[in-house]
Amino acid sequence: MQNNQNTDTMSFVSSKEFRTGVMPRAQLSMQASKLAVDKATQKNTQEFAGWELMEAIAVIKVLEDAGTPVPSMGAEAKAFLEKLKGLEGNDFDKEYMKAELSNHEFLRDLAQNYLDGTDEITYGGEKETWHVANLALFAFTEHVGLSKKICAELNA
Repeated sequence: MQNNQNTDTMSFVSSKEFRTGVMPRAQLSMQASKLAVDKATQKNTQEFAGWELMEAIAVIKVLEDAGTPVPSMGAEAKAFLEKLKGLEGNDFDKEYMKAELSNHEFLRDLAQNYLDGTDEITYGGEKETWHVANLALFAFTEHVGLSKKICAELNA
């Protein structure tokens, strides 16, 4: 599985780095998507928020089951959520979708870098992480495409 990135410039990540890189972003996305389910006004943003909420909850559960620590939410994440709470209508939709696009681009690249740096792992928790990364890569890539489409709609 290759992304369109130059593999010479990528830095490979360990399974622990993958899991701990995903967890705080999934937590923030879950909180932002809970807001978006109620506050989004554009139909495709509302639909995306529901899917994203389901994805974030599932990813967090799987990572917790794999023993990934659940960090406290950082100041930047808290500030972003407060900003979202203060926005309404199209402004809310644009900010939420812009953040989801950026988040999923990061997560897609993180999963790809992890997978590019490993062969299929067949033991213990490492095997679970490898499988999660493979499944997550699909969802993260799909959500990049959906986010780009919705951002274009919102900015039209």
